[in-house]
Amino acid sequence: MSSYLKIFFLCFAIGSCSFINFEAPQNMENACSILQQRPSFDRAFQKTKRKWGSPIHVQMAILHQESKFIPNAKTPRKYFLGIIPWGRQSSAYGYAQALDGTWDDYKKSSGRRFASRSNIHDATDFMGWYMQESRRRLGIKMSDTKNQYLAYHEGHGGFERRSFRKKSWLLNVSDKVARRSNTYKKQLKRCGRA
Repeated sequence: MSSYLKIFFLCFAIGSCSFINFEAPQNMENACSILQQRPSFDRAFQKTKRKWGSPIHVQMAILHQESKFIPNAKTPRKYFLGIIPWGRQSSAYGYAQALDGTWDDYKKSSGRRFASRSNIHDATDFMGWYMQESRRRLGIKMSDTKNQYLAYHEGHGGFERRSFRKKSWLLNVSDKVARRSNTYKKQLKRCGRA
């Protein structure tokens, strides 16, 4: 590869980072407001809906819970002796909070070797792929936000084992995600983006 081409790709990569908004959208309680602020989100959600059949309100509710729509979201740090930073709680990263292993499975399965967890289009495509796998393997309807979220959080094996039954906090969170999904669905109908 010529030096000029390498320099071009380096400048492109650095320049593209400046277009990423690392802050959460304002008024995250209103789906229409989020899509108005971030038109790229609207395009990503629509494309994932067409490709995988994932309802937009379900995608949005899960992303809200997982990352608050922040592209470089990470899990909280763990501390040794309560003060020394000791890694993170998991490898979950990005909009969809995908774990390293699951993200690698997605990239292999989809053929998208260069997909990035901090890219909204890649993150929603991952989510659609995962939800479709949950439908295929576990029989969960794409519109069943609560169970889609539980399968997303616990993994397919964990969902099959019903590991969430021992986690009352997670059941409460899944109820909250389902309520948010219903609210987003009503809002999206009002602004014509359902």
